[in-house]
Amino acid sequence: MAFMVDGKAVGGRFALHRSRNEKRPHGTPFDFPPPLLYSPGRMNVISWRQADFARQIERMLAPSSLFDPAIEEQTRSIIEAVRTQGDTALAQLTERFNGARLNPDLFAVSQAELLAAAMQIPQPLRTAIAQTTSNVEAFARRSRRKNWSMRNSHGAIVGEKFDPITRVGIYIPGGAAPLVSTALMTVPLARVAGCPEIVVCTPCDREGRVNPALLYAARRAGATEIYRLGGAQAIAALALGTPAIRKVNKIFGPGNAYVVAAKRLLFGYAAMDLLPGPSELLILADDTAHPAFVAADLLAQAEHGSGHERVWLVTPSAKLLAAARRELSRQLPKLARRKLIETALARNAWLVETRDMPQAVSLANRLAPEHLEIMARQASILARSLVTAGAIFLGNDSPTVLGDYVAGPSHTLPAGGTGASFAGLTVDQFQRRTSVVEYKKPSLRKALRGVQEFAQIEGLDAHGRSAALRLGGGR
Repeated sequence: MAFMVDGKAVGGRFALHRSRNEKRPHGTPFDFPPPLLYSPGRMNVISWRQADFARQIERMLAPSSLFDPAIEEQTRSIIEAVRTQGDTALAQLTERFNGARLNPDLFAVSQAELLAAAMQIPQPLRTAIAQTTSNVEAFARRSRRKNWSMRNSHGAIVGEKFDPITRVGIYIPGGAAPLVSTALMTVPLARVAGCPEIVVCTPCDREGRVNPALLYAARRAGATEIYRLGGAQAIAALALGTPAIRKVNKIFGPGNAYVVAAKRLLFGYAAMDLLPGPSELLILADDTAHPAFVAADLLAQAEHGSGHERVWLVTPSAKLLAAARRELSRQLPKLARRKLIETALARNAWLVETRDMPQAVSLANRLAPEHLEIMARQASILARSLVTAGAIFLGNDSPTVLGDYVAGPSHTLPAGGTGASFAGLTVDQFQRRTSVVEYKKPSLRKALRGVQEFAQIEGLDAHGRSAALRLGGGR
């Protein structure tokens, strides 16, 4: 069935509004803004007043590209190639996807390349890298887990100790844009945790080169090895190991849908941090929000380039929604990556008018967005009710880009709705937790009766005997 958007019939996936003449339940016609430079028919605009609002919400909640069966199947074949052919597969896949012909002895970035890269970095960028690194490290030191102990009811000492993971792998995307900031949002956490081996993988260009600023940032942040490998094949190499790249214990970092699929499929061969897929932003706003800010922030998170980015404006204010649409149209033509942004907006941009703010909060919790901006009255109070977002940004002057680049908390965050189960990247994820138990004979004596009761009911007499033996029984 075709719908009418600004006087044009639009069918298929993105057809959401009905005709201008169709009535709301209360008998008032829909208020459409004037035609825009960027066609609003390529965005999803829905209102709680529409009869099919619930159905449209379910469509909006459909799984993201993180769970695309076609992507998963292609990723599985890449992993199998690396598993069976090792470095040969890595070389072939790098030529196929990046256009670079590399022998395995060229996978690793050399010390000479790192020195040359450092010489190319202008002072303003060095200063920005230093400032961000300082903020990230300070935040990490504050949240690092520390050893502790206590006495239990038997008088025994129990506690936990935290050790750095010995060898970690960090993936830094570098396809459409070299994500220098990602190096600073991941590698310093490993260094603060004390990880002795920090292995970075990042894609190269057709000449086998890696962006100098990314190399400088990764090395300065603490990387001990850097490989010019990207995509799902890099994750497979880190998890499985090859002759050129020793396997790691745990893998961190964001990536495209294929990288995230590889992390899911290889879980168990190595530990994984979380599922940080294509960027997402939900703006929860009321009529106090500045529409130009709303539009700018949505466009910023849609420009990464995969086409799978997802952005939402959720508001009870029809006036704000209309103004934000106009601002999107006004700002988009000025942006260098307009075509990439348009693809993302056409696929996964949603402007949603809710009945009220409680309904908006409920919807935000269901979506579990990677980034959540609150541009509304009493933003900090509203934040108490938002429990699934990867990161929350409060107020009109806290755009997500501050978290992307400089604020301090890592910008590696759960996406695709996984925020309901995963938290963002933190320094303690680079630490191994081990429980510690120490009993002396007086405390063992207090515990013996309980041990024997459990051993008897479970039919495990050797369990009971191992404790009783120490107190002169069970011989």
